[in-house]
Amino acid sequence: MTGDKARQATAGGVAHLQALRPGLRLARLHLASRRVPVALAAVAACAVLLRVALHWPWDAYGALQLPLIFEAACAAVIAVTTASPFGGPERATGRRLPFLRLGAVLALTTIAAGALAAAGVGAHLAGGTLEVLRNTAGLTGIGLLCAALLGGALAWTGPTVYLIIAVYALYTQWHGPALTTPWIWPARPGHDIGAVLCAGLVFAAGMLLVTVRGARDPVD
Repeated sequence: MTGDKARQATAGGVAHLQALRPGLRLARLHLASRRVPVALAAVAACAVLLRVALHWPWDAYGALQLPLIFEAACAAVIAVTTASPFGGPERATGRRLPFLRLGAVLALTTIAAGALAAAGVGAHLAGGTLEVLRNTAGLTGIGLLCAALLGGALAWTGPTVYLIIAVYALYTQWHGPALTTPWIWPARPGHDIGAVLCAGLVFAAGMLLVTVRGARDPVD
């Protein structure tokens, strides 16, 4: 009886794996079509470069700009991965597509924020981990909104333009008049609740649009 139960359990496990195989293959193909492996390599490179740069001497202004540049770079990379090489036909046939979009973007954003935060461990990371998490999420949200409005190929423009605005906002902290709106959250402290809420709202809006609609890619 024990042998029969063991064989039944083994057969059940094999059947379960076989049932999961199509879904796993679909997820793998989706990640490959979005060039997620390339995006992961780019995120890793940003984290390594940030780690190296943190060992150089920076003044207060430069120290605040440094992580922001790499956060914007990661956000741009994540946003570009929303571009579909198949366009309209994929939207018409992919019933699981919204879940794949959601999972891919959430995973990339989590990995990017974690990698950048880890790069600052043991070094002087201006703003600390909280600012890294907030800025990465907010900048990614801007990129996702641009992907939904302009297309995945142009999604990088959002984080890039916002980076310029944020750098100027940091500049005004020393030269006035200071920009204090929470919508320019990189210029606010990591514990600023208003800045966290604004960044979170932008990220949530971007995730919602990309999950439901995807990037604005050509229909052909």
